[in-house]
Amino acid sequence: MVAVTSHSEARRDPRRWWALGALVASLLVLGFDLTILNVALPTMAAQLGASTGEQQWMADAYVIVFAALMLPAGLLGDRFGRRRVLIAGLGVFLVGSVFGALADGVALVVAARAVMGVGGALVMPLALAVLPSLFAPDERTKAVGALSAASALGLPLGPIVGGWLLDHFWWGSVFLVNVPMVAIGVAACVFLLPETRDPSAPRVDLVSTALTASGLGALIFAVIEAPHRGWGDPLIVGLFAASVALVAGLVLRERRSARPMLDLSLLGRRGFLLNTLTATLVMFVLSGLMFVLPLYLQAVLGNDAFGTGVRMLPMMGGLLVAARGAAMLVPRFGARAVISAGLVVTAFAALLGSRTEVGSGYGFTALWLTLAGLGFGLSVVPAMDNALGTLPAERAGSGSGLLMTVRQVGTALGIALLGSLLASAYAREVDTGGLAAGAADTARESVVAAHLVAERIGDASLTASADAAYMHGMGLVLIVSGIAALVTALLAALLLPGAEPASDPQPDTRPDMAPPPSDVRQ
Repeated sequence: MVAVTSHSEARRDPRRWWALGALVASLLVLGFDLTILNVALPTMAAQLGASTGEQQWMADAYVIVFAALMLPAGLLGDRFGRRRVLIAGLGVFLVGSVFGALADGVALVVAARAVMGVGGALVMPLALAVLPSLFAPDERTKAVGALSAASALGLPLGPIVGGWLLDHFWWGSVFLVNVPMVAIGVAACVFLLPETRDPSAPRVDLVSTALTASGLGALIFAVIEAPHRGWGDPLIVGLFAASVALVAGLVLRERRSARPMLDLSLLGRRGFLLNTLTATLVMFVLSGLMFVLPLYLQAVLGNDAFGTGVRMLPMMGGLLVAARGAAMLVPRFGARAVISAGLVVTAFAALLGSRTEVGSGYGFTALWLTLAGLGFGLSVVPAMDNALGTLPAERAGSGSGLLMTVRQVGTALGIALLGSLLASAYAREVDTGGLAAGAADTARESVVAAHLVAERIGDASLTASADAAYMHGMGLVLIVSGIAALVTALLAALLLPGAEPASDPQPDTRPDMAPPPSDVRQ
């Protein structure tokens, strides 16, 4: 008698929830690290003498490498085992964290963040790529929500733990705290996560990887440096042109390849493309907000690092609630309605936040932060779930890598563009009249630098001017973010389809926890 184990039975294996726990532990590490650095930036800027542009690089070095390497990382996991590569990524992340803890200058911190980006690139897409193999479509929204909640849970923990560390130890401790977090993630993956792979996946193309990294790096460098050098500076214009040429070269190379690393055919899937772009625009807004918020709470309002972390909790709480609620709302109202509503809430929160002034009470700030968190959660979780739902199983690694690459490009551009808008507005508004040339240049670099100059020379009016200039710049950032969210909401309501079923053949990429469909037992 012949017995066949079905695909759905394998997916219903009860160990899938333990496996999800391992993925949650892995993503918690990344979410934790993201906001712990944001809270540390004002302290690091003061102690390392970092300008706003250098702070952007400390944040973006991680994101650029992260985005550039996620596609090859997804393919490595498909070919050699997603669990194996994910554990390797956590190890690389650990090395970068230790390097960052020992760094004593801006350049070394940027280098450490780049190494951590390599590790993050190996973790994030593979955690998502495992989901289609573990969960059937009716459970996948819950699984995506759990992973989103894991990343979100790291967001409030990062500021609180990081704030406490900064109040009691040197700034390098915010890197060193990753050591026990990584150990937990590795242990969870080793003991709980089954192995999945697709040996037929394309090989990693080193030329395409280099084109991705250099094209994105040139773009981000130009955006960050343009406010200081001028948008018409020959170097900036040349970098923009080089970025366009490199990305065009990447697209041409991949279109001509018989087995491309960058699977552009996935972008032909309307559901995948539109949901990916929606999630990307949401991350654009979120990353810009996360860059400007800690400086407002810490430098302008004068909270210590721990107090800054605590005051960011309303946004994280809203994000956690929405990430959980999205799984219940989507079946009732449809993904398109939930995503559009979430973006409208995000836009309202950003526009409300743009009315914040130096003298505004924290209650007002907590209100719009809570609304922002709700909007982010309601929009990004269904968008990512719908995008993943369009992927055939054998392209889960490359597809999720493409999804996260595009999303991280949005994050990098959010930090770069909105950070540059903030830097330009601040430098234009701050009053440095009467200061020596050197002191004036320093004060125009950032609000943290202006406070240090004002404290050194005993000029209270410079402090007040710097705070007002920062609030002007933050208001502009929030207005641009609100407009971007509104436009995205309109496009989502008009264009987003329902989940698009994968129609490609489905080779065996399931975890090594059940016999494949072809397994015949007598």
